[in-house]
Amino acid sequence: MPLATQYIRRMRGGAQSHLMRCADENFYIVKFQNNPQGTRILANELLGTRLAARMGIAVAGAAIVEVLQEMVELTDDLCVQLGRGRVPCTAGLQFGSQYPGYPATTAVYDFLPDEQLRQVENVADFCGIFVFDKWTCNTNGRQAIFLRDRDSERYRALMIDHGFCFNASEWNFPDAPLRGIYTRSAVYDQVRGWETFEPWIDRAERMDECVLDEIARGIPPEWYNFDQDLLFRLLEQLLRRRKLVRELILSARNSSRVPFPNWK
Repeated sequence: MPLATQYIRRMRGGAQSHLMRCADENFYIVKFQNNPQGTRILANELLGTRLAARMGIAVAGAAIVEVLQEMVELTDDLCVQLGRGRVPCTAGLQFGSQYPGYPATTAVYDFLPDEQLRQVENVADFCGIFVFDKWTCNTNGRQAIFLRDRDSERYRALMIDHGFCFNASEWNFPDAPLRGIYTRSAVYDQVRGWETFEPWIDRAERMDECVLDEIARGIPPEWYNFDQDLLFRLLEQLLRRRKLVRELILSARNSSRVPFPNWK
């Protein structure tokens, strides 16, 4: 559990995250318990990130970051902006999404032209994360970042921001055909049929109760208001939904947007 030691800057986005350096010498984009989207967003991030990683999808690393009260008191920018002023961020255990490298030297992008998108070295992960987003009912647009290693000419993608899985703080599953679709259809040019999704569907369907329980035990209980029964009900629904993924993908395929034009 890394300890935050240095404040860097505020990040964009509705959760009002902050970039911080920690004692393990890594940098994390930290979401605080009193963020405007709700405390359960942190539980969603940790559960979602670790589930996606178990499916073999490239995601940013996840950690529970401890922020001391002293740091909050000494850092004016560690606050949450409200409609009528601001309040300090809550000290304690927060969710941290690991920044891939050092902010001063590692260029990270959230947009690539279509030609470069098609050449992303792990572009297949966009199909994997679509399976994941359908399974977990991500009600936000799919977010990804892109970076390029020094010895590579191609970018690779990392999937980020799973806070709106399980319908954000609601912890229910209002499915809709186009939820979970990445806005840039070029990443789906590879889709020719079910075989493109099969490896990811198989991994979701084979995700057993022990894996979910193991991940859930690592979530700080204050992130879900110490309501253990509510967390167990969420996990039970996830287990039942494994067999719905194919139906949900088919619904997206048949939608008016035609997100997979090469799937004949």
